[in-house]
Amino acid sequence: MSYLGLNTTTDDHAAKASPADVRRKNRQLIFRLLFPTNQYSRAELGRRTGLSRVAVSDVVGRMLEEGLLRETGQAPSGGKGKRGTLLSIDIDRLRIISIDLTQEHLLHGAVTNLLGQPLRHAEVTLNTGSFVSVDVIIELIEKMLGMSDGEVIGIGVASPGVVDNGVVRSSTMRGWNNLDLSTPIAEHFGLEVNVSNDATAAMLTERFFGQGGPNMLFVRIERGIGSAILLSDTPVIGELHAAGELSAADVEQHQGILARAGRYLGQALSIPVGLLDMADVCVYGQPNIINETFIDAAQQYLDAATSSSFHKHTVIRRCECGPDITVQGE
Repeated sequence: MSYLGLNTTTDDHAAKASPADVRRKNRQLIFRLLFPTNQYSRAELGRRTGLSRVAVSDVVGRMLEEGLLRETGQAPSGGKGKRGTLLSIDIDRLRIISIDLTQEHLLHGAVTNLLGQPLRHAEVTLNTGSFVSVDVIIELIEKMLGMSDGEVIGIGVASPGVVDNGVVRSSTMRGWNNLDLSTPIAEHFGLEVNVSNDATAAMLTERFFGQGGPNMLFVRIERGIGSAILLSDTPVIGELHAAGELSAADVEQHQGILARAGRYLGQALSIPVGLLDMADVCVYGQPNIINETFIDAAQQYLDAATSSSFHKHTVIRRCECGPDITVQGE
């Protein structure tokens, strides 16, 4: 989804943009309105975007030709006028390749439709401690291309660590520093490539296919802790800069560790929640860790630290999206 431009920011200087830039922005506006499952007529798209009838017709026509959109029937009658034709995302024609680099012992790839739903899977097993090169990632993408049953229009890569414009500035898990993933992959395949942080990709899945709203603090807990923030449907990438693994000898000790870890998380969340007035905090992780004990402890600490009549009550909840959360959001 981030590949499709759903996390792009608007241009405040559209008057200085070239016609191609304006057309690209208009495409993003229309795609965002229809994604993932909305249906609108051309007239309704014009009303919601503020674009002229000519501009909507031009952009929609091109998107229909390219297979991004499809016509799905007639709009309900609203009076004596002619009923418009409904438009929606066409999930059947085009494909995206998504690569998940967050698992320690394997690289996971998926061919997805335009909704990010995985249709084909492939994996590359890694030896313990082995360095993952760009060439290995390219080999996996080539394998995925051979498995695709439709035209591939882009490649998304979700990486652990700090990601900046396609460059992984730092990834402790992978041992990468200032590794450019986007450029060599784009040059090899001649396709648009988007590289994003794994927490951001997972957050977008929760937003569009889970229970998340347009304003959300998303926390991903696996080998380490990462976070991403969504404000008015625009991701603001962030890191909690904390890492650790949880294990215990028995149930009682395990529950104590989880409660303590939950309190630490509540403490870490109290500052961004208070500053941003966030009402929704979604936590993703293994169910034996992100369970009721963990969530309750985090909630209690956060309630005590952020209670105010000026703020909405912030709810911490567990993400219910499945194991494909990263590739679906990419």
